[in-house]
Amino acid sequence: MENQEIKTAALDHIGLVAATCKDLDIGNRINNRLNGHDPRRVVSAGTAVVAMILNGLGFTNRRLYLTHQFFKDKPVDRLLGESLKAEDITDSTLGKALDEIADYGPTQLFGEVAYEIAMEHNLLGTHKRLDTTSIYVHGDYSSPEPCALEVTYGHSKDHRPDLKQVVLSLVVSGPAAMPLWEESLSGNSNDSKSFHETIAQVRAFEQQIDLTSSGKWIADSKLYAKDKLLKENGYLWLTRVPETLKEARERLENGMDAQEWQEAGNGYRLASCMSNYGGVRQRWLIVYSEQAYKKEKTTFEKQLEKQEATLKKKLWHMSNELYACDQDAQKALAKETKNINYFQVSHTCAPVERYATRGRPHADDKKTTVGWRLQCEIYRDEISIEKQLKKKGCFILATNDLNTTTYPDAQMLKDYKDQQDVERGFRFLKDPWFMVDSIFLKSEKRISALMMVMTLCLMVYNIAQYKLRNTLKENGKTLPNQLGKQIQNPTLRWVFQLMEGIAVVLFYGERGAQPIREVVTNLDATRLKIIRLCGSSACNIYGIIENSTEKIVGM
Repeated sequence: MENQEIKTAALDHIGLVAATCKDLDIGNRINNRLNGHDPRRVVSAGTAVVAMILNGLGFTNRRLYLTHQFFKDKPVDRLLGESLKAEDITDSTLGKALDEIADYGPTQLFGEVAYEIAMEHNLLGTHKRLDTTSIYVHGDYSSPEPCALEVTYGHSKDHRPDLKQVVLSLVVSGPAAMPLWEESLSGNSNDSKSFHETIAQVRAFEQQIDLTSSGKWIADSKLYAKDKLLKENGYLWLTRVPETLKEARERLENGMDAQEWQEAGNGYRLASCMSNYGGVRQRWLIVYSEQAYKKEKTTFEKQLEKQEATLKKKLWHMSNELYACDQDAQKALAKETKNINYFQVSHTCAPVERYATRGRPHADDKKTTVGWRLQCEIYRDEISIEKQLKKKGCFILATNDLNTTTYPDAQMLKDYKDQQDVERGFRFLKDPWFMVDSIFLKSEKRISALMMVMTLCLMVYNIAQYKLRNTLKENGKTLPNQLGKQIQNPTLRWVFQLMEGIAVVLFYGERGAQPIREVVTNLDATRLKIIRLCGSSACNIYGIIENSTEKIVGM
């Protein structure tokens, strides 16, 4: 021991991420497309991408463009499966990989890799869910390089209109909510247009790879457009009908007869009807949610109280104003109450008379009119309020699948509610621990490439979580949750926390550049179970024997 040097390297949950990347063969799939098998190259493009995925799912405080710092205290050779050192993963190495991705086409590359993985691992679903989110960007991007992506101002879904942004378009499908398609769009892109362009691109791509898809496209109300969706109508779709449509407003305002509603459980009621909007025969499903109604009603009543208090304050100030004539008072009142909804104002306008001089008036002095004053009374318009309350808790879904036998109303509602799979993906990507909710890179091209890597992180996470849960159920095993209860559906984030503290101890000889022995420490029973559930690749990384209670003492 006197002549030995001992070092430690943090492994934690990163080994599980590396094992998933290896099982999915992400590095080789990328190298096969980017010609990354150059023997003169120390770090291939595929290895650089896997390194960024490990950093992205490392849940540290380092952003993806600081990957080279992330590996300083990690066992790089175990994680990346090559004779690499942390100093090999440099800014230029990662930047070169991003540039190669940008030149190949991030959307095309991701689609090829994702569909290949989905088909090999039986993860393709019948439905495809589409949505977009905005990601704000720091820095000045006025690069002379031609790029379809424009960093600019636009409608911010993060409520930060003061910041420039880009938009990420995402398509997910299958039991693992796996991303199949990603696209970086300019910050001012419009969902009503981009949704249809994305669908056209995906359908064309599937034809190129001879994949026949008969599923539905599911998206929010931006998909519902007379000049695009209903004009083509060449595929099955399910979307929400915008309430701005006159027909939709009328159906919601008129309400439904009691006999038309069917109970769907969990506070939902459904009423189906046919529509020919846009010249396309389609099925509309009016959905009423008791929970949503209570929530929206409470919010509406708070808004009424706030609006009433504001209006009363304005009218009080107006009642203390003197107007030159009756017409001026009427005009002022009409201006203040022009945009008032759900309230009505009754008023009188009386002259204000005063004596011409101060002091006690003489017997023959007469008052003169010095102005006009309003007296107002406000009360709620119960008819319009009741009309508005009828629409609370209700929304309309539309589909061109008219077969109620193979596609019943209850399934329509379930499919639309599952749209949260995409929203969960966006929440994951914008998690502060993921550290990519804002991006600072040198060019728009690299931003597009990095957003592709971000989506690969989401893909790896969702697939790893899905496979772990499936393995738990198939083998009748459980893992403890945060309260110590044994469950079969843990989140992968919690599993990652359970793995915290695992390290690799490296023993070096007197002059040895390479360690003479390595030992993985802090492997308790729960961690050993997790590693074995994740398969042979994970077992090799953590140095344990698969399907055994033993572990390898040294490697």
